[in-house]
Amino acid sequence: MAKVSSIITDNDTICALATPAGSSAIAVIRISGPNSLKVLNEVFRPKKKKTNILDASSHTIHFGYFEAKEELIDEVLVSIFRAPNSYTGEDSVEISCHGSEFIQQKIITALIDSGARMAKPGEFTLQAFMNRKFDLSQAEAVADLIASNSNASHQLALNQMRGGYSQKIQHLRQRLLEFASLIELELDFSEEDVEFADRPALFKLLDELSTEISILVESFSHGNVLKRGIPVAIIGKPNVGKSTLLNAILNEERAIVSEIPGTTRDTIEDTIILEGIAFRFIDTAGLRESTDRLESIGIERTHEKIREARIILFMFDVGEDSCETIQEALASFRDELQESLNEEDFKSRKIIVIANKIDQLIEAPRHFKDFVEMECVFISAKRKENISMISESLVNAVKSIDIRDNVIVSNSRHYEALSKALQAINKVQEGFENDVPSDLVAIDIRDALSQLGEITGEVTNDEILQNIFNNFCIGK
Repeated sequence: MAKVSSIITDNDTICALATPAGSSAIAVIRISGPNSLKVLNEVFRPKKKKTNILDASSHTIHFGYFEAKEELIDEVLVSIFRAPNSYTGEDSVEISCHGSEFIQQKIITALIDSGARMAKPGEFTLQAFMNRKFDLSQAEAVADLIASNSNASHQLALNQMRGGYSQKIQHLRQRLLEFASLIELELDFSEEDVEFADRPALFKLLDELSTEISILVESFSHGNVLKRGIPVAIIGKPNVGKSTLLNAILNEERAIVSEIPGTTRDTIEDTIILEGIAFRFIDTAGLRESTDRLESIGIERTHEKIREARIILFMFDVGEDSCETIQEALASFRDELQESLNEEDFKSRKIIVIANKIDQLIEAPRHFKDFVEMECVFISAKRKENISMISESLVNAVKSIDIRDNVIVSNSRHYEALSKALQAINKVQEGFENDVPSDLVAIDIRDALSQLGEITGEVTNDEILQNIFNNFCIGK
């Protein structure tokens, strides 16, 4: 693993606010580094006079007074964590104080005056990574866990942070490494023309690795949307009730509702959590030809959002449109969508057909049976009737993805590395099939090993670490 001297200085003691900025009942300020207890001893006076904070045991809490330049700042609780049994793997302290912003700043200033420095974004977690408390993919999961806003994204991050994903990657890499060693050994004895690596066993291993990595790569299409929220586009002709439906689902007046066609001229987005899954709803401009410049721009953006959406609510006015019209429009829409996406992406899209404005019907619509066979959801967005049926359909569309025990890729950096590893392994397979010299095949094997190693941090560099940890919040 590369030494990250440009990011972190080994002997630095760092401090930062670990709780959100602003006034609160309490705040927690974290210190970590070899001089954590020495810095604390400069400013903390335990209430128990006999307590020597420099000799305090790990995982103990002490009540006392925080003072700076003989000025009492606050009464605080101090938690002690001795290396290596701390989050960072170094001596660490957490100071729980009253949540006044003034008090927070006075304490941090006093700690800096006593020898600590302000932590950079993600530096506590970087310390933990450097001290091998967890690998790089687990460190990234910490940031994902903090940012999780639904049960699905929380579960994804938790699974990754607990190391199941890392174990999978390390297992794949170890299996490839064993054969890589034998191939390298063959190169050392190239003049003797011997084969140390069992070729049939190697071909079998490459097939297994290719299959397993392909599954991980394909899982990214699920993992990424579960992490960020399932994008749902509401589409249909102008004035079929798209904005009214969005308001009904969100239970607030988020979009402007008007009987004038073309009122929505741009996409409107909002998020709601349904049964622990985040859905990002997109109300789009009505699909039609328009000479209005602003509306035309909105329609173009609609098509962009449709391509991004994983679930599409195809909406129509049940009192205005015949079954034949809807079937033709739906078929035409599917054809257009298929042309704009690759086959895999197209198959992953779910279209839910919604028949709106049932409140305006005097009698059952013509060809009602045909609408039922199309699995339409009959609603009145205006009266909020049967909206729960849409919610059920949305949840059922993604509940088939079991994330509790499965290894699912949700990180774009991991997806890129796995894709490159898969390409390298495919090149290795082609190399053996075409009798490419072992020294050239070995280059592709090393590339695959390197790509897998970058995921867990076994192979890394300063630039990768900076890109990752700069996205953390200060204090974590």
